[in-house]
Amino acid sequence: MFFTVLAFLVALGVLVTFHELGHYWVARRCGVRVERFSIGFGKVLYRRLDKNGTEWAASALPLGGYVAMQNDPPAHATQAQINESFNHKPLRQRAAIVLAGPMANLILAVIIYAFVGLLGTQEPIAQIGPVPAETPAAQAGFQAGDRLISVDGKTVDSWLQARWAFMDALSSGGELQVGVQDALGQEQNRYLTLPAGEILPDGRDLMAQAGLMLRPARSIVQEVFKDSAAEQAGLQKDDVILRLDSLVEPGISQFVQKVQQSAGKTLELDVLRAGEIQRLLVTPQGDADTQGRIGAQVAMDMPMTLVRYGPIESVQRGFSRTGQTFWFSLKMIGRMITGEVSVRNVSGPVTIADYAGQTARIGFIAYLNFLALISISIGLLNLLPVPMLDGGHLLYYAIEAVRGKPASERMMLVGQRVGLALLAVLMSIAFFNDITRLFS
Repeated sequence: MFFTVLAFLVALGVLVTFHELGHYWVARRCGVRVERFSIGFGKVLYRRLDKNGTEWAASALPLGGYVAMQNDPPAHATQAQINESFNHKPLRQRAAIVLAGPMANLILAVIIYAFVGLLGTQEPIAQIGPVPAETPAAQAGFQAGDRLISVDGKTVDSWLQARWAFMDALSSGGELQVGVQDALGQEQNRYLTLPAGEILPDGRDLMAQAGLMLRPARSIVQEVFKDSAAEQAGLQKDDVILRLDSLVEPGISQFVQKVQQSAGKTLELDVLRAGEIQRLLVTPQGDADTQGRIGAQVAMDMPMTLVRYGPIESVQRGFSRTGQTFWFSLKMIGRMITGEVSVRNVSGPVTIADYAGQTARIGFIAYLNFLALISISIGLLNLLPVPMLDGGHLLYYAIEAVRGKPASERMMLVGQRVGLALLAVLMSIAFFNDITRLFS
């Protein structure tokens, strides 16, 4: 729990600080006086004044941060003080300052994705598992063991690349050409059709909705201990576990749990050895009062591929992946509004914190990818034309540009109330989804 909260707070601190740095940097370039830049909210724990008169502060609640600018000049201000005030800047400069926060989040995502591309990541190969009957994939002829090699002409090596290609292509519906290499090594094209209205109706994974799921990792025997029940049963190193009694291709946790619950009971064990299936009988050692054990070490067998890019391609992919994620998310928001996509896809802080903890436990690269994804989400959310958000201010500036004068106080007051109501509804949905996921 502590690790999850810590991972979430670090993510929030980094992403919000970068967002506020965007506002700060452009504000300073435009000559606006910045009175305070704070990491966190509430009581100030540490402060330092720089030569420009900006107070840099660390505050007690590490739930984000803020930039406090001089919006209006003080009473009896000099012309220089008036010129340093945000509200006295030209429209284009005010818009640039507001836009800089969301843009900083998008730029951060590009940097992270480019860095990840340079480092390289181990990703599962794009090989599919069992295909559920009557799904679009089954109707198109996909079979378990097929390896995806291209999606709409785009070469894919890993499952993650395949998912991105599918999201990009299927978000508009229509027919999709998928190149596959079957279990016999033969390459062929299959054609998948998924109506646009069926994508993500209830929060399920996009490819799973089409009937394509990653081949489950198999349990493989790494070591058999001497004089153990496993050795007596004939189990050998590198045997692939296909079945343990009623469990078909069990994961490690399922395998261990079944063995522990079966002390003194004989279990049927099917393994794949040198291309042939062997049936063994193993009796976990122990009695009714102890956990069963067979004396074998089992690990997961998941074929992986290293995905790494050069400097130029890494930057290109940083922009490409950020753009793909941004536009896909924007499409999904639009389709939630029209009712084509379920609002159950909206995640709140509890789910995001859970993802932060999970990815941090997986490793540095997974956590970086999580940071990039959330950074894009923050950037996109703040660009929505909702009063109270950066996008709402940009909407007011657009009205000002058309009218030739700022929006009226009444218009801004109504907009503020509408914005608060919309944000309250959004947060209510997000928290409801979080609670539902916790208890489902």
